[in-house]
Amino acid sequence: MAEIRLEGVGHSYDGGRTWALRPMTWTWRSGRAYALLGPSGCGKTTLLNIVSGLLTPTVGRIWFDDREVTGVPTAGRDIAQVFQFPVLYEEMTVYDNLAFPLRNRKVPAPEIRRRVLRVSAMLGLDDVLRRRSRRLDPGRKQIVSLGRGLVRAQVAAVLLDEPLTVVDPALKWTLRSKLKEIHRDTGHTLVYVTHDQTEALTFADEVVVLNDGRIVQAGRPAELFLSPEHEFVGHFIGSPGMNVLPAEIDGGVVRIGRSEVGAVAGELPPGPVRIGVRPEFVQVGGLPGGPGVAARVTGVDRMGSHDLVRAEVGGHPVIARTEAGSSWTPGAVEFLGFPADRTFLFRDEVRCGSLAPLDGRGPA
Repeated sequence: MAEIRLEGVGHSYDGGRTWALRPMTWTWRSGRAYALLGPSGCGKTTLLNIVSGLLTPTVGRIWFDDREVTGVPTAGRDIAQVFQFPVLYEEMTVYDNLAFPLRNRKVPAPEIRRRVLRVSAMLGLDDVLRRRSRRLDPGRKQIVSLGRGLVRAQVAAVLLDEPLTVVDPALKWTLRSKLKEIHRDTGHTLVYVTHDQTEALTFADEVVVLNDGRIVQAGRPAELFLSPEHEFVGHFIGSPGMNVLPAEIDGGVVRIGRSEVGAVAGELPPGPVRIGVRPEFVQVGGLPGGPGVAARVTGVDRMGSHDLVRAEVGGHPVIARTEAGSSWTPGAVEFLGFPADRTFLFRDEVRCGSLAPLDGRGPA
């Protein structure tokens, strides 16, 4: 396992006119599990292929511990990579596919057998070990590919590029749990690329969120949910994502239209801002005249365990998550409050401050 360090690494496919991956400096610490999370086209796979050596970056340098590997081909980096779609020797048995990376490195036969059987048991492949890989369904083939990436004991890192795309949804939760078990047992540095927030948040020690070729925030899952540093993180993480409403700072007070919703925590110059608050923290049914804003209810989604109250403020949608069986009805006007400790202010999409209570007028 290795610490992977990027120094000013960026990549362009058109000679520098546009950047698929904007120059960045970043470190993945040894032995931790990371997720690269972002929408299609944000640069996740480009970054992964640069780390593995399949791409040479346009600018910057790559280090594995104290060894620079920028110009080192994939074979010289001791990387295990699992791709989005299964890559197997289809005429080989499942056992031989799992054993192939070890035989290639002259690992003794007893050790090969021990490692293959261990990974097979973890991934639920024992019943197909002697079956030819071409006879497997696409999901099971991908599980074998995953096993080939995990069977090696000594690798600098294991890179996983959306490895559960073709796996049956019913198996995904189990496989994510198995991956976490394997990571705890082996201590590999794992980098897991996905566009699925559930996969990222349930698997990784730390989630790195990419958008438009740059890292916009990284942290533990709870940090990204509770304390987004960028509007994109608020939108992309959470289901539904963060509410964002236009507002104005005037005299240290934050207003939506003419309604005061709170004060500014700290000092911010007057002018337009955007308020961000997650549906889980929007308070529905506060007292008119207190800090908050009137909203017209446009619908209620009954989700079973909870309700999603959809409303509109000045033509802008707001969603509040409430207890199941709520009595809110479409067309009604309700008062929404935004708690100071869970409401943030953004300018140019970047968090610039947070809401504070209005002195003498109750909590915001």
